[in-house]
Formats: sequence, structure tokens, C-alpha cells
Amino acid sequence: MKLSPAVLLAALALPLAAFAHHSFAMFDMTKSINYKGTVREVQWTNPHVWVELDVTADGKTTTLSFEGAAISVLKRVGWMKDTVKAGEVVTVVGHPYKDGRPGGSIDHLLLADGRKVGTGDAIPSALIVPGVSAQ
Repeated sequence: MKLSPAVLLAALALPLAAFAHHSFAMFDMTKSINYKGTVREVQWTNPHVWVELDVTADGKTTTLSFEGAAISVLKRVGWMKDTVKAGEVVTVVGHPYKDGRPGGSIDHLLLADGRKVGTGDAIPSALIVPGVSAQ
């Protein structure tokens, strides 16, 4: 079977296009943030998992959004769909948006029982060492 050059080129370009949209360029990777709050919702979706966190400061509760890695990346480090649930108190450790809006990326979460879940690096292509748990 012979493929036309156009079909071959499209097939080769598709993985690059899929990778290109997974940019974490909007986050300031030189700064760290820590927010402790109650999980409002975990959006276990592709291309990235999102955690909505209710944070209370000065008597006012605000919902912040944090973007995590892809499901496949999180599963490789032991973070499954039911690992983090709405109503749980967690600390999000990550990187802020460059434009200063509240929220950011998820490097990892610290659960109430002391476990650490996440990739340890908010970049989806981060090195994952086989057999090493995020806990």
C-alpha cells in the first residue's frame, strides 16, 4: 500500500499539533504558589485535569482553578480519578499565571493525610521515573 505525500505529511504533523497545544507557557515556572482549601470539583478530563479549590481569606471564599497534567501522566504517578474528591481539604502547590490572575498550574497536591500526589512537575512532558510513586 502506497501513501500519498499529502497523507504522509498530515500523519506526521498530527502528533506535533497535539503536542503544541499542551503549553504551560501561561504559567510562571520560576515562582511557586501554595493554596490550602476545600476541593469544589475535580474535572478528570483531557487534555488536562482541573481542580477547582475554594479558598477562604479574610472571611471571603473564592474559587480558584488549577490546571494539572494529562490523565495519562497523572495515572503513571498514581493519581487516579478517585484519589482527590470534592469536599476534601488539600494544599495545591504549583505555579501562578504570568498575568497575575488567581489560580495556576498544579505541581502536586498535599492531601490532608500527608500524602503527596502529582507529577512533581507541572509540565506534562515531565520526566516520569518508572516505579517511583508520587507519594
